[in-house]
Amino acid sequence: MKPVVVVYNRLYEEALEYIRASCDVHYFPGYKENYLEFMEALKTADGLIGSGLKVDEDFLDQAPNLKIIANKSVGYDNLDIPLLKKRGIRAANTPGVLNDTVADTIMALMLAAARRVPELDQFVKTGGWTENGFKDHQFGVDVHHKTLGIIGMGGIGSTLAKRAHFGFDMNILYHNRSRNEQAENTYKAVYCQMEELLEQSDFVCVMTPLTPQTKGMIGKHEFTRMKNTAIFINASRGPVIDESALIEALQKKQILAAGLDVFKEEPVERENRLLLMPNVVTLPHIGSATEETRKKMAMLAAENVVAGVTGGQLKTPIF
Repeated sequence: MKPVVVVYNRLYEEALEYIRASCDVHYFPGYKENYLEFMEALKTADGLIGSGLKVDEDFLDQAPNLKIIANKSVGYDNLDIPLLKKRGIRAANTPGVLNDTVADTIMALMLAAARRVPELDQFVKTGGWTENGFKDHQFGVDVHHKTLGIIGMGGIGSTLAKRAHFGFDMNILYHNRSRNEQAENTYKAVYCQMEELLEQSDFVCVMTPLTPQTKGMIGKHEFTRMKNTAIFINASRGPVIDESALIEALQKKQILAAGLDVFKEEPVERENRLLLMPNVVTLPHIGSATEETRKKMAMLAAENVVAGVTGGQLKTPIF
């Protein structure tokens, strides 16, 4: 009898076929629309694959046979890791395969915010250039040869440092739980305390996972320590920052601009004041969203879930 795998959210056909070769698959590309059937399928599930679904005690009580949860993402703040360990359920994510794509997105945010790309795009399209001409007060700021502060020098942070150092001749400061000697040796990154990073950086980029320790780690105090010419970038998780403190910092011109791929609430509410600020570049959490990378993530997650239900070795275990 084949093990049973429940797939929620859309999964590429190649990854589905890989799982079907050794498992019985229950596929719910829109599990919310078929929630009762989804919950019924969980009763016999040996494996679960998808991204974003909150997995807590109530959820696990509905899946008594579960052996593996394969997140189709690098983040796993949706999983109660201590509880999974207690119940003997393995977990995996998809790090590495998305590093380059997310780093590209971060560089795009930095460039767009610094050179005011969305704002000036609308200026041209709405006739402002024709009617008023382009004025000095609409100038942006340089990215090259500036100082980039990276909070969280993991795989994505290191890949960003590579682009910034070799592509834009930027000076790299970083703050991390542990030293990253490769980044220091290869990209001349300098390890420093948070206060020093905030005070010296022209661009501050947060790339930490969301944990109880990192939730709200960038707040009012941190924004007051930044240069009033600094540009803040968040492409990690929305709750890592105090969004109201960011809004206040922008309104008081404590920082120059921001580039955001993530928000406290997603999709972001229309009433969110950040959406009304021309100096804030906003994206709909698309850091890894290219066809090529999402297919790699899907296949890696598929390989993890199959290994988990067949007693194999996980390629990228969380624990």
